Amino acid sequence: MTAHGIAASRAIQAVEGKGGFGKYLDTPELINCLRDQAAVVHGGDLALTEAMLMNQATTLQSLFSRLIERGMGCDHYPGFEANLKMALRAQSQCRATLETLAAIKNPPVVFARQANVTTGPQQINNSAAVAPRAQENESQQTQLSGGNHELLPNARAQGLAGRIDPAMATVGEIHRAEVGSR
Repeated sequence: MTAHGIAASRAIQAVEGKGGFGKYLDTPELINCLRDQAAVVHGGDLALTEAMLMNQATTLQSLFSRLIERGMGCDHYPGFEANLKMALRAQSQCRATLETLAAIKNPPVVFARQANVTTGPQQINNSAAVAPRAQENESQQTQLSGGNHELLPNARAQGLAGRIDPAMATVGEIHRAEVGSR
């Protein structure tokens, strides 16, 4: 028996305790039952899993209804609020359980053209760009800048002087806008 089965058996016995079905549980039989269930699921039969999820959803729906009834019967706001909050949590868990059941019954179909797996800050562009030909071996930075500049070893150092663009030069006194004084 695996450690998972033994841990599940211990948890079931702790939940059932002395007041529940705990006194009727046979530990070796419980462990055998858990092992058999795991083997069935490992074999691909999910009928037990589907039944368990449906039973859980039904139980959560019953809990939701009971908490709503209790909340509506409260005369004071704290009791009303507490019961309704718990009822809405039960409703949310019921919905999640039913979604899980639906996903098991009808697994989503995924059409993936490319799987992008990264482990750090990395940008991936999935565009239909044409791959460069082998003879075009220049880097994109060289093509854009028109030269072969390397990164400076010190990031705080001043950059290389670039050419001046007269169209972007500052406006002198001659071309300054006339602003009248008011």
